[in-house]
Amino acid sequence: MRTRVASVLLALTLAGAVARLEAQSSSQSAPAQAWALPHGTVVKDAGPRTYRFTVDYNMANSKGEITHRVRLAGDYTRGLPAGEVLWKNVTQADVDGPTAPFAAAQKRDFMEGFRYRNDIASTMKPDFFKAFPPSAVFERNLVWDTGMIEMFGQNYFDLLKLNEPTHSGSGDVDMPEVGTFHNRDIVLTWIGRSMRNGQDCALIRYQAFFNPVEIANGGMTLKGRSDYWGEIWVSLATKQIEYGTLNESVVGEMKLPGQDATQIVNVFRIGTFEPLNAN
Repeated sequence: MRTRVASVLLALTLAGAVARLEAQSSSQSAPAQAWALPHGTVVKDAGPRTYRFTVDYNMANSKGEITHRVRLAGDYTRGLPAGEVLWKNVTQADVDGPTAPFAAAQKRDFMEGFRYRNDIASTMKPDFFKAFPPSAVFERNLVWDTGMIEMFGQNYFDLLKLNEPTHSGSGDVDMPEVGTFHNRDIVLTWIGRSMRNGQDCALIRYQAFFNPVEIANGGMTLKGRSDYWGEIWVSLATKQIEYGTLNESVVGEMKLPGQDATQIVNVFRIGTFEPLNAN
């Protein structure tokens, strides 16, 4: 009787060991297929899709004390006919100090219904923002930042490999009526997979540090440095952006209109880009 019980226990033990080995073998072979991005796929637009893009500007002094904050927010819709995109409900709110609530948001009427072909290169042309006031720098940034997030998230699947930094370029960017920006070294890294809005997503990190920037707008000048970085969740099935973050620190010497003296300023931006209609 004891021998029979021992045989049964031994058989169960062996069966469990085999099952564990099979499961381990399966988990080891899965990454070869699961941890590779699909190549040659295009973004699948199943109709208009609207995102909410919110960016907070925190103005601080050299001691890190926040003196003023600005919040820009707007609704961005892609997937329109002829590859066009559209902006609506763009607002700006301001407040002094680090913790006070924002004042009532003010509508930026000149951006209501602003529509153009989804091509980031065209947004750098001198006449692209001809309907914008010259001082509308933050509103221009909404357009440029959105184009950047989509480009970084959707254009590099064929090059990215898991946990291997990809250097996607450097060079000067001429920002019409704003100034110049030099990307010293843009680095993209596919750092993993994650679920967002019910979608299996590639998680892509982007960063570019020590970028010289010069701004001349409305009599104000700024010479300094920009460091920016963030993460982008991109659907593996559709290549749609399911979520994106933006962080940027700009430190420089600013000279205000009519003043000869310069002051050190630090502007820190924090942005989120997320779909309003996730499905």
